[in-house]
Amino acid sequence: MSIDRSQDRELSLVGVVDWAFFAYSGVAAIWLAYVLLRDGVVGGWQLPLLVVFWLFVTYLVLPRLHGILTSVYVPNYFIGRARTSDGLLGDPVNLGLLGDEAQIQEAFDAAGWTRADDLGLGTSWRLVRRIASRRSYPQAPVSPLYLFGRQQDFAYQREVAGSPSKRHHLRLWRCPPGWLLPGGFPVHWLGAATYDRRVGLSLFTLQVTHKIEEDIDVERDFVVGTLTEAAPAVTVRTLERFASGYHTRNGGGDRILTDGDLPILDLSAVTTSSLQHDVPTDSRDRRPAMIMLGSSLALLRGACYLTLALLLLTAPDLLVRLGSRDVVDLTNTVTVGTVVAVLVSLTVIDVFLALRVMSGYQWARLGLMSACALTSLVGFASTLGNRAPLGIGDLPAIGGSILVLLALSSPRSREWSNRRSRSDRIDS
Repeated sequence: MSIDRSQDRELSLVGVVDWAFFAYSGVAAIWLAYVLLRDGVVGGWQLPLLVVFWLFVTYLVLPRLHGILTSVYVPNYFIGRARTSDGLLGDPVNLGLLGDEAQIQEAFDAAGWTRADDLGLGTSWRLVRRIASRRSYPQAPVSPLYLFGRQQDFAYQREVAGSPSKRHHLRLWRCPPGWLLPGGFPVHWLGAATYDRRVGLSLFTLQVTHKIEEDIDVERDFVVGTLTEAAPAVTVRTLERFASGYHTRNGGGDRILTDGDLPILDLSAVTTSSLQHDVPTDSRDRRPAMIMLGSSLALLRGACYLTLALLLLTAPDLLVRLGSRDVVDLTNTVTVGTVVAVLVSLTVIDVFLALRVMSGYQWARLGLMSACALTSLVGFASTLGNRAPLGIGDLPAIGGSILVLLALSSPRSREWSNRRSRSDRIDS
């Protein structure tokens, strides 16, 4: 019987194209960071670009560079460490669990733990406001870490003194069906428990993040203690020296110390009040924040094109003062109507592709990235050897295109689109 490899070839070709966009967006991001720094030190209205430069470098450029490098040298199999979204080694896996999701929820609720909100734009902004005002947020989201190629299925936490800056927390990943720990030990879930002691800056990306307590074994034992005390049906088996004890750093640059023991909590005897069956979910099926961000930026970019068209018709002098002289100069070569028609067409294309991307269409994601790559290349070529600062009217087109590229070429966006495309083919 022959095996159909057409899907593998298709995914391989898409993977090559995706990798090209992934790498190119990193190079383009470095160039844009240079332009922002160059123009920011000039002064005038460009001075706030220095703040934009810091945000751009810390949250986009450095993570992308880490992602490119770690995809080469960090192993993509289980080594007892989670990975950050940038590909860096994150927190150690220091707990195992047996039982279904309903039993986990019952045991953690009884022990006084709170299930964390999923990370999103709304919950992230709420967390920032609560930290700034020092107000409690018991369901505060935790940053995504990855194991088995996907982010945690959910997380639990306990605030300390009503402060979202300090908390006990545990991320949990459902193990693949039939998967065994090294040594042949069965386990249904793996967890990484750490204690957030304060808010600070990441050593590797300079992002604002929680800093964890160095001795993670204390937090591991705290989780075990709270569960066994609150739920007597929970039993514990410890795999001593499961991993070599080590002293290293996590993805945020925090020092971590562990003895390598791995407690396995058996929750299978916990009785639940829920009549629902445990239906396995996969965090990879959730629409990623990067898909929403890239699509939203494309919609915003389309709105900027439309605004340029309206200003070109009604106030071309204002465009010149804002620095979009190139758009106005085009009218010396072609008619104003032609330029406006092109800008309106670009608006329609951006809006159409952005909506298709949010629906999970692979071709739309690749098409939108192609359009953004072309726009950024044109912008890059126009600034070669040109010391004049970018105009405020040019930033939405060039900067927005690079931001869309960074978002839609991220591994999480790529994986979600691939899964949706495969699912659509199976359904059809």
